Amino acid sequence: MKIAIFGQFYHKNAEEAVEILLDYLYEKNTNVYVEDQFFDIVNHQLTNHKNYDKFKTFRSLDKSFDLLISIGGDGTILRTTTLVKDLDIPIVGINTGRLGFLATIQNEDITEAIDDILSGNYKISERSLLSIQTSPEHKEFNDLNFALNEIAVSRKNTTSMITVETRLNGEYLTSYWSDGLIVSTPTGSTGYSLSCGGPVITPDTNSFVLTPIAPHNLSARPLIITDSTEIQLKVSGREDNFLISLDSRIATLSNNTIVTIKKAPFKIKMIELLKESFLDTLRKKLLWGEDKRN
Repeated sequence: MKIAIFGQFYHKNAEEAVEILLDYLYEKNTNVYVEDQFFDIVNHQLTNHKNYDKFKTFRSLDKSFDLLISIGGDGTILRTTTLVKDLDIPIVGINTGRLGFLATIQNEDITEAIDDILSGNYKISERSLLSIQTSPEHKEFNDLNFALNEIAVSRKNTTSMITVETRLNGEYLTSYWSDGLIVSTPTGSTGYSLSCGGPVITPDTNSFVLTPIAPHNLSARPLIITDSTEIQLKVSGREDNFLISLDSRIATLSNNTIVTIKKAPFKIKMIELLKESFLDTLRKKLLWGEDKRN
């Protein structure tokens, strides 16, 4: 099995995870590649690691990879999607952050979880993504024009609210007078959208959510729509520009830009262990506050 490993930051909890993972994969004689920038970070921290020189590095992925292991939090997994793109490489996350809906494997469970994955004891959860087009075109979105969690527009350089004119399949819906608007996938429903009062949606639901950010309209509420809907946004306000974010990637657009959002033509494959489920994670992370915190 050809395995890619990706991470972004290095702290005490991540160091423990890296050591456990690398030791175990070395024992299993797997074909391991570490993303080159993360490799440099690990190399600096684990200078005496006995198995370190056995692993290769990568800068980009291709279809020859069978698995990508993300070390970090949910934000790190969002970053991995920009590497995987439409290659259909399954992703699994080791959670060295705080709240983890995507990265669910804790350090003490790494050995057992990786053993299950290597043995094929897992299921695949396919996650829908959002894609974006802008008119006029914006260079920031030429190659990475998709998001796993959400696409959001928000105000920039002002305390004044913006107006977000919203159309669904060409039909006028409303103009949100607010700090912005979030378009969320089911995967992203437990993220930014939830913080702004949006509903939690199970990952297999064929829906998107429109969630206004701090709306001034008393009647403005989150709206669930089918994921076959094409969403068109146009922003106006006192400033000439507004911000748009695709997960953690941010760009500045001018107010004359037409933003078109729809379902991406591919999905991301997330590995779920047989003993875990989204509802189990939901109970632990949200309903009972049992998330692990550093």
